[in-house]
Amino acid sequence: MPTEAKRKEIDALIEKVRVSEAIYIAEYRGLTVSKATAVRRLIHNAGGEMKVTKNTLMRIALREAGLQTAKDGIDTGPNAYVFSFGDISATAKVLRDFSREKGNEALVIKGGIMGNHFLTKDQVIALADLPPREVLLAALLGTLNGPIRAFVTVLSGPTRGLVTALSEIIDKKKEEAA
Repeated sequence: MPTEAKRKEIDALIEKVRVSEAIYIAEYRGLTVSKATAVRRLIHNAGGEMKVTKNTLMRIALREAGLQTAKDGIDTGPNAYVFSFGDISATAKVLRDFSREKGNEALVIKGGIMGNHFLTKDQVIALADLPPREVLLAALLGTLNGPIRAFVTVLSGPTRGLVTALSEIIDKKKEEAA
């Protein structure tokens, strides 16, 4: 049975889990305090939060929130849990880019949880490669508007042809009158 302090931490984790769109797991062993602060700031600017907590408390929080816990022992060792509250690709992009910078190799992406699905490291990196949410929505909107635009063009074709024919008749009559 968890102590009262641990119970409060579990409850806080459950709240974060419930409002987050995705949770990424990264090992931070060997990361300096200044670099950890820098990555936290970048994650915060991307709409997320990085939390270092005991793995057992996180497992309990995930279980009580009704989500799947991490697989294959990925949640062992010193882990940081990155909660993405907005654009999941933006948060994943921050993690990927930061871990690829020279001197930041200590931050290792291990995987993640999105909904009730476990994400591998490669899937987290694939999420980071996605364009921003606004670009994806604009592309979707363009795709949805395409058939409607084509339909309107087809419907306006006969009217446009009639107007063109009448315009030519008017021009011919003007030429004959002149």
